[in-house]
Amino acid sequence: MTAGTGDGHGRGSRRRGPVAAVRAATAALLGITLLAGCTTGTDADPGAAGPAPTATPSARPSSAPPGDRPTGSPSPDASTAPSGSPSTSPVPSPSATPSLTPAPSPSGTPTPSATPSPEPTAPAEPAPLRRGDEGDAVRVLQARLVELGYAVAEPDGRFGSATQQAVWALQKAAGISRDGLVGPQTQAALDAGTRPTARTTSGRVIEVDLDRQLVLAVDGGVVTRVINASSGNGESYEAAGRPQRAYTPTGEYTVVREVDGLRESSLELGTLYRPKYFRAGWAVHGSDSVPPWPASHGCVRVANSAMDWIWDTWGAPIGTPVVVY
Repeated sequence: MTAGTGDGHGRGSRRRGPVAAVRAATAALLGITLLAGCTTGTDADPGAAGPAPTATPSARPSSAPPGDRPTGSPSPDASTAPSGSPSTSPVPSPSATPSLTPAPSPSGTPTPSATPSPEPTAPAEPAPLRRGDEGDAVRVLQARLVELGYAVAEPDGRFGSATQQAVWALQKAAGISRDGLVGPQTQAALDAGTRPTARTTSGRVIEVDLDRQLVLAVDGGVVTRVINASSGNGESYEAAGRPQRAYTPTGEYTVVREVDGLRESSLELGTLYRPKYFRAGWAVHGSDSVPPWPASHGCVRVANSAMDWIWDTWGAPIGTPVVVY
């Protein structure tokens, strides 16, 4: 009994020895596993939020001796990983927004700078010379008109009736507007030396150009003087109890009669100044009214100063040819 009991106790003790060793080993292994599990659990949270490489350095410190782990080696890794991930992603998004906002403002700045570019660099054209003006510019104009054969008076610097008549004659010869103003077109005609050409080629001739309403004093085919004129307007009227038509006949004539002074029309059509008749009651004569268009009853009107020049300076005695076309 005793021996049996002793054997039984001895076998029981021997059986428990290995079991206890296994249990101790298991407990130690579980302890290590739990400790490692805590460390791995700490690294798992930032690893899930951050990239995979962040978990790699946190796993390596776990192989160190247990006494070294509590120093917090995993905690710096865990803090670095999450702080880097959220801080880098939101920073570029707000910085991109302000960079786009100022872009339109500099682009809009050049707009006001473009405004001064259309500023006129050339000086403004001077106002056209007209009747009533005075000064050096008028004197220069008159001198040029005399040079080209349009004026019948010496330059005095006053834009009066005689100067206006000469300007109208120039404008008619140039085929431009007969406004009596010396603007760009008239100045261009002056600069170009515009002069009409005579139709006759010999002798002293009075030419009457009905289309351009001009009287030309011609010597040997050369135009000596260009005079503004106004001929018959083509309208019907009544005189001396009979219907009449205001027209100027065309053809080749001569001066057949003249009156050195004033003469009243037999048809009560007005006063003629120093007329030179070339056919019956038709004459070239002076008048106070000589517009740049046809306005007479049939005679050829010129300014009184022009008629004085024909009588006193140029000379057109009886027998002088008169060609009307």
